[in-house]
Amino acid sequence: MLTFPPPLRPGDRIGVTSPSSGVHGPAAARIEFCEDWLRKAGFEVVVGRVMDGTGLTAGPAAARAAELTAMLCDPTIRCVIPPWGGETAIDLLDLLDWDALAAAEPTWLVGFSDLSTVLLPFTTRLGWATVHGDNLADTPYEAPEGLLSWLDVVAGPGPHVQRDSGVVAGWWGFEEDVRATQWRRVGEGRWTLHGAESLHVTGRLVGGCVETLCNIAGTPYGDVAAFGREHAQDGLIVYVEAAEDEAATICRNLHGLRLAGWFDHARAVLVGRTAAPDHPRMTQREAVLDALGRLGIPIVFDVEIGHVPPHLPLVNGALATLTVDGDTREIRQLLR
Repeated sequence: MLTFPPPLRPGDRIGVTSPSSGVHGPAAARIEFCEDWLRKAGFEVVVGRVMDGTGLTAGPAAARAAELTAMLCDPTIRCVIPPWGGETAIDLLDLLDWDALAAAEPTWLVGFSDLSTVLLPFTTRLGWATVHGDNLADTPYEAPEGLLSWLDVVAGPGPHVQRDSGVVAGWWGFEEDVRATQWRRVGEGRWTLHGAESLHVTGRLVGGCVETLCNIAGTPYGDVAAFGREHAQDGLIVYVEAAEDEAATICRNLHGLRLAGWFDHARAVLVGRTAAPDHPRMTQREAVLDALGRLGIPIVFDVEIGHVPPHLPLVNGALATLTVDGDTREIRQLLR
């Protein structure tokens, strides 16, 4: 059964902790600005102790798991967000107190990149809706026309309608502007549809970053096949995005997800726009088609859901309606 945390309102407490990478050096100024930005938006911000950024992770896996569990089980904290992603959040999955979490009221958990490793099992194991959207460092950036911020999405049940923004953007470097709130626009791009002339489907959203999620597919923490069977009546809309691995690696990873049953109940697949490199003999698009083209289901490419900003927040577990027809390119999410 899926459960959606209560709407997040100004005055609520937001917890900041680092399940993966921490904060150190010049980057700390950006995170401090973002914390203050949330406070000015009306939220109370609670910053955790496990935030050290001098190593690969913010601290020992047990400490990161304990702090994340504690924040999510604290009834006064209504949302938890990391400063950013990282590399090895997978190491805390079997250290989380899943029994305590199952007994707690659901809390919003937000992030992307390596946080996909944590977001997905909260939805597939616990039935908690989670938000694949901005990390804290990205939250102050203003959503372009057509998109919503994750704060808009978690403010109520919807329907939340987002449309192809046509914008390709980039981040401002910390040395350039630690207080940036406008994306650095670098080009234009549009969603493209493969496998159908038009598309209008409904399904439960689930997915995330390919490089991290391929490592938990087929484990108790990444059993999307079971999630699909549980929600077979609604069907799934599966979304994937490549962070940085070259195309042949992404191709292997997607084949692994396919063999693990990730797309067995998919009615469509969303693929995030990526700046990850091609292989000399295979493009990123070809990698997707090699692995998923044989499924015979529509694939929508170049959606704003990954490591090329801006970001279109998606709620794992939301009932979504995806339409690509002529000039209409939109996704509508209901949090129920």
